[in-house]
Amino acid sequence: MHHNINLNIHYTAPDWVWERIEEVYKTMPYWNGSGDCPNWVGTDIALNVSVEPGGIQIFGTMPGEIWKVWYSELREKLTAALGYEIGGPEDGLDFKYDFEEDGKVGKK
Repeated sequence: MHHNINLNIHYTAPDWVWERIEEVYKTMPYWNGSGDCPNWVGTDIALNVSVEPGGIQIFGTMPGEIWKVWYSELREKLTAALGYEIGGPEDGLDFKYDFEEDGKVGKK
């Protein structure tokens, strides 16, 4: 099954945010490494990530029953790592732009 989703993580996020994201990626099943872009591979699994103006884009193939669990776990881990709810902007989740220097998400 093909997937193409965006996450509400803006490309202008500071370096510490990208470091935390990379650490979460590494904990996810089927992790294959960063190389040119982060990716996950396995039998019938080929997911890639790119950073776009509309948010982090995750695209590729993964069986639907695996995707449902995998994507839920990814969202939970990113939410915990970054301190705000991560998901699709199309689902009404806002981007955060006000990150504090100490690695905490600022409040608006």
